[in-house]
Amino acid sequence: STGAVKMQPKAEELKFVTKNDGYVYIHPSSVNYQTRHFESPYLVYHEKVKTSRVFIRDCSMVSVYPLVLLGGGQVHMQLLKGDFVISLDDGWIRFVAASHQVAELVKELRCELDQLLQDKIKNPSMDLCMCPRGSRIIGMIVKLVTTQ
Repeated sequence: STGAVKMQPKAEELKFVTKNDGYVYIHPSSVNYQTRHFESPYLVYHEKVKTSRVFIRDCSMVSVYPLVLLGGGQVHMQLLKGDFVISLDDGWIRFVAASHQVAELVKELRCELDQLLQDKIKNPSMDLCMCPRGSRIIGMIVKLVTTQ
């Protein structure tokens, strides 16, 4: 009586965009095929298959901060039209930060995490939770991801 209600898309209508393939769809055999709404527009996937169209399988939704902190490639920050934008993958993926301070902190946290992981690779016996630097970085990441 008060107007139309927007309907969630049907499973076969839900599509995502990849850098190299354009639109992709969740494969009907995937556990997430019947999921009609994701809190975040970003998915990671294990397998991509082309049949009648390009499908992804074994996918999971990922939110912004884990994508920025753990995604591949360099993190860049720039000011665009008054917004502080964090970008990944040469600018293909972009996020608007709440402020310059937030953008700088996320970028710095990513650099610290990358360095911590390099240290761990060089010294596999290093316990990241027991060393003061590692525990602080991991603690900040956990806090950021769980409170976003």
